[in-house]
Amino acid sequence: MDRRHFLSSAILAAIAPVLAQEKRAPRIVLRSSWQTVNIGDIAHTPGVLHLLEQHLPEAEIRLWPSSVSNGVEEMLMKRFPKLKIINGREDILAALKECDFLLHGSGPGFVAKKDVAKWAKETGKPYGIYCITYAAKDDESRDLLSGAKFVYFRDSVSLKFAKDHGVTSALMEFCPEGSFAVDLRNDAAADAFLQEHQLEKGKFLCCIPRYRNTPYWKIKKGYAFDEKKHARNEAMKEHDLAPLREAIVQVVKQTEMKVLVCPEDASQMEIGKEMLIDKLPADVKDRVVWRPNYWLTDEALSTYVRSAGLFGAEMHSPIMCIGNGIPAIVCRWAEQTSKGLMWRDIGLGEWLFNIDEESEIPGILPAVLAMAKDPAAAKAKAEKARDLVNELQRKSMAKVKELSTPA
Repeated sequence: MDRRHFLSSAILAAIAPVLAQEKRAPRIVLRSSWQTVNIGDIAHTPGVLHLLEQHLPEAEIRLWPSSVSNGVEEMLMKRFPKLKIINGREDILAALKECDFLLHGSGPGFVAKKDVAKWAKETGKPYGIYCITYAAKDDESRDLLSGAKFVYFRDSVSLKFAKDHGVTSALMEFCPEGSFAVDLRNDAAADAFLQEHQLEKGKFLCCIPRYRNTPYWKIKKGYAFDEKKHARNEAMKEHDLAPLREAIVQVVKQTEMKVLVCPEDASQMEIGKEMLIDKLPADVKDRVVWRPNYWLTDEALSTYVRSAGLFGAEMHSPIMCIGNGIPAIVCRWAEQTSKGLMWRDIGLGEWLFNIDEESEIPGILPAVLAMAKDPAAAKAKAEKARDLVNELQRKSMAKVKELSTPA
């Protein structure tokens, strides 16, 4: 009996590390957090983190960011206190060694291609791509996506492009991007701003302007002035923003709503004042508020959910609105890639306008007025789209869980 007991103990001791390895929570590297000068680029990360929290609550998540500066790290850690943020070469090497799966977060493209290639080459471990726009034709992108366990695309145009250009991952589907799932809040800051400017819950719309090309040379270090893009911005800003300005005027004149002109990126306070606020008729200005400073995603979303809806020339503020059941109208142009077409993919084609198509511009005003005059109907449409997004994300996260959990 003693000998048997000894052998049993020895066997248990030998296999204990293996059992412990099998029982431990999966470790996932989330490669995300692209930049901090745009609340939409910020939003990708907390959105995907929220989805992982919901559907893989047992997983250890390590965020491998490009940037979490300007208060973003503090905002993320407040909402996700268990999150581990990779900081520097040693943390990267540890993640490559210790983690089981790399998840490339949602974004404007295959942003972290080099890091995915590093993961694939140095670890041989599985990886997946979650909800990107895709239009690359290079062989490396094609091969890396083909080697992924899954590739989700945030618009159907990107999905078709990938299939047409030789991407052969075993699982390729459309799924709305992670930013729909953002649930950050800074209610105190939002309430203080609204109170200061006499904006009441449900009695104002938000409007976001933008340049054709984001002038990063104005808002981000290391970017040289681009004369070609600047010239294009100047040439098109009246054409692009006059329909939004007219919508503001008519909302004020025809309804009891006020309008808040606010930014999604750090360049938009300037153009909002120049092209919208300063050009409004005198009898309209007293019911239109201009936000003069940039904000983070939590305060912005706390503001959006207190509004009756949003319209403008941006994408991610509308995404965050729909994700929270708030109506949102999107105006877009060619420089913004195919991402805006996701509005059609989630049943909101009536709230999508291509500014490059002159025939579509007249439809903007009646759509905005309908939102302002019948908030209940607009909200019902937004909630229907939200429910579809939630279901698609639920299905995608089931696959993420299945394919990222060690065998």
